[in-house]
Amino acid sequence: MQVPAARIVFPEADRAEIASLTSEILASGALTLGAHTKEFEAAFAAAHGAPFAVAVSSGTAALEIILRTVEVADADVVVPTNTFAATGFAVLRAGANLIFADVDAETFALSAATVAAALTPRTRAVVLVHIGGLITPEVDDIRALCDERGILLVEDAAHAHGSSHDGRYAGSFGVAGAFSFYPTKVITSGEGGMILTADERVRDEAVIFRDQGKAGFLGNVHIKQGYAWRMSELHAVTGLVHLRRLPEFLDSRNAAAAAYTAGLGQIEALEPILVPAGGRSNYYKYLALLRPGIDRVRLKKELKERHGVSLSGEVYEAPLHEQPVFESYARGNHPVAQDVCARHVCLPVHSDMTAAEVDHVLVSLASAVEALTVAI
Repeated sequence: MQVPAARIVFPEADRAEIASLTSEILASGALTLGAHTKEFEAAFAAAHGAPFAVAVSSGTAALEIILRTVEVADADVVVPTNTFAATGFAVLRAGANLIFADVDAETFALSAATVAAALTPRTRAVVLVHIGGLITPEVDDIRALCDERGILLVEDAAHAHGSSHDGRYAGSFGVAGAFSFYPTKVITSGEGGMILTADERVRDEAVIFRDQGKAGFLGNVHIKQGYAWRMSELHAVTGLVHLRRLPEFLDSRNAAAAAYTAGLGQIEALEPILVPAGGRSNYYKYLALLRPGIDRVRLKKELKERHGVSLSGEVYEAPLHEQPVFESYARGNHPVAQDVCARHVCLPVHSDMTAAEVDHVLVSLASAVEALTVAI
């Protein structure tokens, strides 16, 4: 049996509907910022209990636009060092200075303590990243700390479609949240991103920024330095159709994750990262920490070559403060991030994963770990 690292799920009926709608869009000539984009925005906002949503060209664009609307230029912005490079790039392109913070080992996310340690007199915003779909149980403490200091909390929810904590969805804890629709995400539009917010001013400014800073779609009066951050109608209908599958995708992924958690109890070399009490993850990633001494590269090679199992990409293989592009912003060590980045793996989780696939992954893991332990 072959188990891929990721599988993009579009049932036949959905493909047919997207094809039909795409044909209508092409015939109409209205290819961007039309009715389908508005419908997708409304549906995504409703699915996450948010008043407003703004569709854009990518998750990176969504985060940069949020940071521009809250005016971080020439200020400091705190981000976890354990995140995708796009989080850092968005901060820099919004004109701010990057301050890296360590994370906790339970959720791979910022904690109130790591945020407090990273704050400066010039801090304007903190970006909380929901790694793998997990929302830290310290999210309210982080928000309270930010409020106390007059700092804005922004969510990088690129991984967290449908994830929640204590009944509140990702994207609802800060001033705004940025989501990605890259093909491997739980919900995809092919390419694209979404801004969620309860702040009407953020919504209004985001609409201006995404369309070259124009005061209106049909005019040519520019009032901000925007960019071509629009979502096309073709991407919007793809995302809209896929979004309808979110509840069943969440159920399927949670079922696979529950089976993994039960099975890993018999494999001492891996410690699963559990969803905090009160939370529900979308399991964009299923995270587990390897016992010290287990070589991740060799384990992945053994699984793929001998068992046909491909592990998902790490989140992340190396923290940002160790990456060359961010060298000038690196200050000090961040030991927890360095440890979890070096030792974790991501088991494959698909939105249509079968019990047989989960069983094969678990049996393969046990065999591969045993082979590596004997070799040691």
